[in-house]
Amino acid sequence: CQMMGEVLGMQQKDLKDLQLFSKLHDIGKIGIDDRILNKPGKLNDDEWKIMKLHPEIGYRIVMETPQLKRIANYILCHHERWDGTGYPMGLKGQEAPVSSRILAIADAFDAMTEDRLYRKAMPREAAIQ
Repeated sequence: CQMMGEVLGMQQKDLKDLQLFSKLHDIGKIGIDDRILNKPGKLNDDEWKIMKLHPEIGYRIVMETPQLKRIANYILCHHERWDGTGYPMGLKGQEAPVSSRILAIADAFDAMTEDRLYRKAMPREAAIQ
């Protein structure tokens, strides 16, 4: 995330926020049942609805800490997608904060290139394509 932010010319303050946000983006998963988080297979529709709550849970958590409020919206929007198919709000394009869009790219890359309980990792080169 840091390197993408630097390439995009983000200011130092914004880079520090991006770094903090990248460490805390999934803090809302603390409110998700471990049976869902650690399920070895794909989630069913009900489980997926619950999992999709973690950005909102994370947002509420960081809003309780004055020093973290500035990254709360990034956490809320980190699963939004450029085409509007993301969650929780279905934001499109530049409606989502740039820091959230940077993390979404890095998060997708990590998800594709790491082994999961239900599938093998894809090669880095394939993920870049």
